[in-house]
Amino acid sequence: MAGHSKWANIKHRKGKADKQKGKIFSRVAKEIISAVKMGGPDPKNNPRLRLAIQKARLNNMPNDIVDRNIKKASSADQADYTEMTYELYGYGGVGIIADVMTDNKNRISSEMRIATNKCGGTVASPGAVAFNFDRKGVIQIPVNNAVEDELFLASSEAGAEEFERSDEVYIITTDPTQLMSVKDAINHLGFVCDEAELTMIPKVYVDCDVETAKSNLALIEWLEDLDDVDSVYHNMNIPDELTQIET
Repeated sequence: MAGHSKWANIKHRKGKADKQKGKIFSRVAKEIISAVKMGGPDPKNNPRLRLAIQKARLNNMPNDIVDRNIKKASSADQADYTEMTYELYGYGGVGIIADVMTDNKNRISSEMRIATNKCGGTVASPGAVAFNFDRKGVIQIPVNNAVEDELFLASSEAGAEEFERSDEVYIITTDPTQLMSVKDAINHLGFVCDEAELTMIPKVYVDCDVETAKSNLALIEWLEDLDDVDSVYHNMNIPDELTQIET
């Protein structure tokens, strides 16, 4: 199967996997703490906490870290977190979405202003960028870790929406609610997932020249380095010259 254009940036995204893993753990820890503060420490009686624990499991967070964060949340001194989304316009009409979870709204608002002052771009009004993205589950399996026909059948029967192949990985797209069941079906066959995550997939991509792409990447990387920012998504087609440099 030929790779779909939506995965043109797969190498760029995979190159950031180690950096993002720490962000994912931080995000899950915040979600656990927030869930406990809202509904108590018992997942049987707290659906939000059950979902957070499921996300921790999905991202291979050790059980002792999960338990530690549940206990941490019970402390009166532990701050609560607010989930937010910032939408921005980059260079050349590129849309950027930053998922934020913060215990200080004023701090992250100030940091967003600093980011655009330093790197360019503008903060957009809610919905102005997000309408062009769909939230999906995405699973990646290295091609040498699975048998294609078996993987396709198992993922399809478990509810996957799309099955594609790039040069290096099989890419399975799911509805967000089906991500865990599809991953479990794949694991049941003994196939190891390289990544399994909830992400934002653009409906339309924007082509950029090298200089415009470099300017957008500088803004994106600045946003990714902010402590309160957990994930950054964009709809830019990164030129081949830049993806080759990063891999």
